[in-house]
Amino acid sequence: MTARLGKLAPADLDDDQRAVYAAVAGGRRAQGPQLFPLVDADGGLEGPFNAFLLQPRLGFAWQALGAAVRYETALSDRAREIAILVTAVAADAAFEWAAHEPIGRHAGLTGDELDALRTGRFEALAGELERVVAATAHALVVRRDLDDEEYRRALGMLGEAGVFELLTIAGYYQALAMQLRVFRVS
Repeated sequence: MTARLGKLAPADLDDDQRAVYAAVAGGRRAQGPQLFPLVDADGGLEGPFNAFLLQPRLGFAWQALGAAVRYETALSDRAREIAILVTAVAADAAFEWAAHEPIGRHAGLTGDELDALRTGRFEALAGELERVVAATAHALVVRRDLDDEEYRRALGMLGEAGVFELLTIAGYYQALAMQLRVFRVS
């Protein structure tokens, strides 16, 4: 698949684009272990982040939402990565899987658990909360809704704020998957 969007070179960015670039490449994502590259060898933003530069006001807000989803929710790192990886599989988002598989491993997901997420065998996950997170994320991405029983289970395990967080994670990563697909980012 040929990319539809060329990489925007850091030297060619205007002030607003540079602000978005700095927020991605020098912000929260750049702190701690680098489990997937944010920039390529020429300094261009990787993955979905390059497209954020096209419309800096939206791109800045979009990257801020992504940082909040990754670092400011009450879900455990494992639960968050389970939701992201389930969304990546359901949305057929190879880049998201490739970027988040090492993060999931860092959060403690085993090879068997990652295989279970890839194949939809959520019962293989360690605990009930993680199984509910996986099943709920899957339903949100595949059916874009929860039936009453799914909602009751999610609410019982996560509370209303946790359900909101999970909805936001699934929605954010599903939207990223669409951007990656349309722009042919591999």
